[in-house]
Amino acid sequence: MSGAGDKQGRSGDRQARQARAAAARLYAVQALFQMEAAGQSADRVQREFLNWRIGREDEDDDIVSAEADQALFTRIVDDAVTWQSKIDQMTDRALVAKWPIDRIDPVLRSVFRAAGAELVTPKTPPKVVITEYVRLAQTFFAEGRESKFVNAVLDHMAREARPEAF
Repeated sequence: MSGAGDKQGRSGDRQARQARAAAARLYAVQALFQMEAAGQSADRVQREFLNWRIGREDEDDDIVSAEADQALFTRIVDDAVTWQSKIDQMTDRALVAKWPIDRIDPVLRSVFRAAGAELVTPKTPPKVVITEYVRLAQTFFAEGRESKFVNAVLDHMAREARPEAF
């Protein structure tokens, strides 16, 4: 017999999975930024995040970082590295000609690379990818114009990478 408690449990499980996926995307953007800014390898940065950042408590400040879907985090970073050239080319085509990817803000570049990694593999629906990364852009940038920019660029990238989904 299925009751209201079962529905609430499934809803809570779904919300927890979504929160872990959102945290994985945030950590992936941060890792991609760190890789570029510090010139560090994907393996090194992934180890650092998995061992010292994701879901860890800071003993001095009693800060607990979010639990994340570690498999999703790893997949996004790995795919962003593997497909970086393709992702950057898709991003360039979505940007205004005077603003190639190497001229945009490095945080936005990391957002586009992480989202692009999810768009080049058919595991997550493009509309979900766009929605999640627009939300992430809103956490990094207080003004709404960056999130609108991210939405427009990712929409263009998604239509190129997965036209069958539209």
